[in-house]
Amino acid sequence: MVVLFVATYIKSHDKLLLLLQLHFATKTLAKKSSGIRENIIRKYQEIQAILDEDLRITLSHLEMEERAAVSALDGLMEKNCALIQEIEQDLSRLTVTLDQTDTEPDTMSFFSFPEHGDMETTDRVVDLLNRTDPISVSLDEVKADQILNLTNNMLLLIRSQTPIIKNLIKSYSSEVRLDPETAHPKLIISPKGDSATYTNTWQQLPDLPGRFDTTLNVISLQGYSFGRHYWEIDVTGKTYWELGVTYPTIPRKGTTEDCWLGRGDESWCVEFFDGEYTAWHGGVPHQLPFTKRFCRIGVFCNFPAGLVTFIEAENMTQLFSFCAGTFSDCLHLALCPGHDHKGTNSKPIVICNTPSPTSDLGLVAPQKSF
Repeated sequence: MVVLFVATYIKSHDKLLLLLQLHFATKTLAKKSSGIRENIIRKYQEIQAILDEDLRITLSHLEMEERAAVSALDGLMEKNCALIQEIEQDLSRLTVTLDQTDTEPDTMSFFSFPEHGDMETTDRVVDLLNRTDPISVSLDEVKADQILNLTNNMLLLIRSQTPIIKNLIKSYSSEVRLDPETAHPKLIISPKGDSATYTNTWQQLPDLPGRFDTTLNVISLQGYSFGRHYWEIDVTGKTYWELGVTYPTIPRKGTTEDCWLGRGDESWCVEFFDGEYTAWHGGVPHQLPFTKRFCRIGVFCNFPAGLVTFIEAENMTQLFSFCAGTFSDCLHLALCPGHDHKGTNSKPIVICNTPSPTSDLGLVAPQKSF
């Protein structure tokens, strides 16, 4: 009786200890994730502060030059206004003189006509107009163009580096080829091994142990066991497809549910059918809140973190992530182009192979699983 009590106590203690360890791991993970987010936010804020300060300095220089030019134009306007007043006064005197000439022609001497004064006024007008020509005041457009060019270069640089996550994930691109010996007989695999197309004709192919005979699947020849790897799949024009990653031990014969991608514990996938997206693993569906028909889907496999992430490749919108913790085997890319879906799904499913310099990291030599 005592022994049974002790054994029960030890089991209860072990369960409690495990729960405490899981709770501690959860808190540690949340704290670490929060710290990473805060550091990234801080860096973006620093970048924004630098850009704001640079904008402030640039605009202050332009505004100072603008104020100087406007001030110069105001000065010219004042001088012109003063000149206009003088001209009006001279015209008034000239009008009076001409009136006197008309009324008293005999009393005015020819040499008393104020021609000399008029010439002086004319010279002053011409001189002032030359010195107060508005065209003489202008902004430094060459410098402004140089600033604009430098700003445009900075914009191009920023665009080339963003989205940061896109550049980072694409750096993990790995090249794979589909293994035709695993393809369902109704799938046509391209000679390069980069696409699969459904055909309604059952092809006479060897019934190999590794060939799927019920589900319309095909997996990659290459498998990966460590590192980080990314693939992009072109699904343009398709109304039904499934894609993901799988262990080489996925069942391939018969009609069991585990033969479908994501329906067993050996594989993870995203499915698109009739306008709806669903993420699958272990037979558990996760409906995704997307309605747009995407053209490219990215699959990111992260062995250190035990993550499989599905991404809309154009804008790097994350569709869904699975956390396996630790993968127990190497992973292969797995594709299902789907049936013809009433004649609406004839397009192939295509791998967009763009390997990076590190694409061979974690590569397992191609080998047959069966």
